[in-house]
Amino acid sequence: SGGIWRIAAINEAGGWNDRTTVEDMDLAIRAGLKGWKYVFLEDLEVKSEHPSTFTAYRSQQHRWACGPANLFWKMVIEVSKNKEVSIWTKFYIIYNFFFIRKIVGTMFTFSFYCVVLPLVSLIPEADVPNWGAILATFIIATINTLVATPRSLHLAIPWLLFENVMSFHRSKALFIGLFEAKRANEWVVTEKLGDVLIKNKPNPESSSEKEPTQQNRLRER
Repeated sequence: SGGIWRIAAINEAGGWNDRTTVEDMDLAIRAGLKGWKYVFLEDLEVKSEHPSTFTAYRSQQHRWACGPANLFWKMVIEVSKNKEVSIWTKFYIIYNFFFIRKIVGTMFTFSFYCVVLPLVSLIPEADVPNWGAILATFIIATINTLVATPRSLHLAIPWLLFENVMSFHRSKALFIGLFEAKRANEWVVTEKLGDVLIKNKPNPESSSEKEPTQQNRLRER
């Protein structure tokens, strides 16, 4: 997604497949298994837009958590049996890309902050250091914000609290994708504000027909 593809790479990878809600990720992995390489241009900037409503954002996050988990089970055997890439590439795709980033990474926030810490607080004998529960998380959030979006540094703490809440939503979507339960392949288009503006933008041609210009009025006279 967000890339310029060679038609030969798409065709050799098997084309577009709608077996999950992350078709772009599916295609990218299959192309990688065929030996195709990617080039990331750091100096090229492309405009993007976030979902304009919270409902649209939740739908997007559900798809981004559910889709990779669903794709993991459908591709893990295919990746393991692939003979065109090295064993280290297979290890990276299965362990690093899928298991750590898409599964463990999604589950950690919810498990630690929304399950483990609340349960530990109910046990008087348990002693969780403040640096592990609060300070370390604050430092990670601050560094992440400074590197990615420095101008949003003042939102680091609200963002951290918001992410803890969203972690439950993503974890739920993760299990839906892993077990291919209901809504695993549900596709909800993420409507954005730019789409609304384009829809409501008047058509210059139609407006010119309905409202004659000053030049046309003079000709009519």
